[in-house]
Amino acid sequence: MSSDFEGYEQDFAVLTAEITSKIARVPRLPPDEKKQMVANVEKQLEEAKELLEQMDLEVREIPPQSRGMYNNRMRSYKQEMGKLETDFKRSRIAYSDEVRNELLGDDGNSSENQRAHLLDNTERLERSSRRLEAGYQIAVETEQIGQEMLENLSHDREKIQRARERLRETDSNLGKSSRILTGMLRRGCSAEKQFNLSLVPKG
Repeated sequence: MSSDFEGYEQDFAVLTAEITSKIARVPRLPPDEKKQMVANVEKQLEEAKELLEQMDLEVREIPPQSRGMYNNRMRSYKQEMGKLETDFKRSRIAYSDEVRNELLGDDGNSSENQRAHLLDNTERLERSSRRLEAGYQIAVETEQIGQEMLENLSHDREKIQRARERLRETDSNLGKSSRILTGMLRRGCSAEKQFNLSLVPKG
């Protein structure tokens, strides 16, 4: 079992060494050779992943008491694989930028111009965002003021209605008082007439 693992291990070491060398050469190659080299590295990376999978299967077959050392080696190989993929990705990004510049006829200043243009657009977006936030805040404050005014008007309307009701009650009470007084006066006048008539001598 360990001999199979060690065989895969040796193949992985040779393959990763070749990949490392090719990744380092990519930026310095002419465009046609770069494209071919990138495709070749992609294929070898897939082969390296397959070797890791085979090694991982072999480790699972090893008795638990002897598996610790192999697990440590697998972690190291997986970390190395991750580093290779990161380096290759960076190399591909540089390659893509160079191809794009060659196709568009850009020089080194193009990236700087694009960066400056991007920063300018970002600043414009930030200013627009701040203006929108300020406008929204004004709208919110205006709505709050309008709501307060409506509430105040509603309270004033209620006060006016209560005052009208009290005024109607006062008018009603005054009318009742007036009728009572009129009745009292009439009764007083009638009594006075009867009293005066009683004082007149009878013939």
